[in-house]
Amino acid sequence: MAITDVAQYAHLNKTDIEMLGAELDAIRADIEESLGARDAAYIRRTIAFQRILEVGARLLIGGSRSKAGWITGTAALAFAKSVENMEIGHNVGHGQWDWMNDPEIHSNTWEWDMAGLSSQWRYSHNYEHHVFTNVIDMDHDLGFGVMRMTSDQPWEPRHRMQPLRNLLLAVGFEWGIALHGVHAAQNRVQSAEEKKAQSRAVLRKIGRQMGKDYGVFPALSRSRWRRTLGANFTANVLRNLWAYVVIFCGHFPDGAEKFAAEVVEEENKAEWYLRQMLGTANFDAGPLMAFASGHLCYQVEHHLFPDLPSNRLPQVALRVRALCEKFDLPYTTGSLQSQYLQTLRTIHRLALPDGDDSHRQRRVSASHKR
Repeated sequence: MAITDVAQYAHLNKTDIEMLGAELDAIRADIEESLGARDAAYIRRTIAFQRILEVGARLLIGGSRSKAGWITGTAALAFAKSVENMEIGHNVGHGQWDWMNDPEIHSNTWEWDMAGLSSQWRYSHNYEHHVFTNVIDMDHDLGFGVMRMTSDQPWEPRHRMQPLRNLLLAVGFEWGIALHGVHAAQNRVQSAEEKKAQSRAVLRKIGRQMGKDYGVFPALSRSRWRRTLGANFTANVLRNLWAYVVIFCGHFPDGAEKFAAEVVEEENKAEWYLRQMLGTANFDAGPLMAFASGHLCYQVEHHLFPDLPSNRLPQVALRVRALCEKFDLPYTTGSLQSQYLQTLRTIHRLALPDGDDSHRQRRVSASHKR
């Protein structure tokens, strides 16, 4: 059930929450004061690596005559696209590197390599999602408008199809993000002409993106255009699947709590911090997986400090985890497999009417007792 009193749920009083907020502010201040040349070198090195990897992957796809070469090139291209979307595009779009004052690596200028328009995504994601994380009817990333992710949302017959919708969303995640972004942008404006302008903007972006992946690059391959077309399509699907898994594992496994709308009515910054800690989840990852996921294996830390550079989140996580122990707060994490299976279970369970699900749960419980 959705939490209606965050402080009571966390067993913290007003003084405790203020102390928690002060310690988190101190973490932010320490990181901000230490940002410098090493951090700037990190993001520039990451961008260079991603671009070199993409070029190498495309050359291998177009030049190799073996199936193994095509598979290797396609896998490399999928990895390059994942890095561009998650470690670069997502994090640059959050303003994590705006402090550098580099006009290329800036939240207002970076356009990522996917169907959605980054300017529309920044509003739906940075504002609607990060400000109102997991608040029912306010955070529209809660199920992305196509799935029921909490029993507090009324069941409708259409929800029976959500296991299929989940599969389609996973395969076409960039399209889900694009639609999500344009709908949020249209909801911000009043006139029909402004709404049409938002639609035209995303259609232009889609046209450029599709033209690049399914027109220009296949054409450059000349007689081998089918190989390139297939590789681009496969790489996009693999990137979509990976982004979907990472995002869903950060928001919907067991322990990522949901909240009633009244909790934000008079919420202060320290209370907002607390809600972010309760409403998000991490997954265990080594350096390579952390890099590939845009460091969103540290989703708790990312939600506390969405505009701090991603390469600092492992350092931040040590201090946040210690705070959770100090204030007896849950620090939700687990293996990627475990977090995703929990999420998948929730998606399938909430596809059923609550009565049917309760009956099924009772039958399962009874069978376990027998």
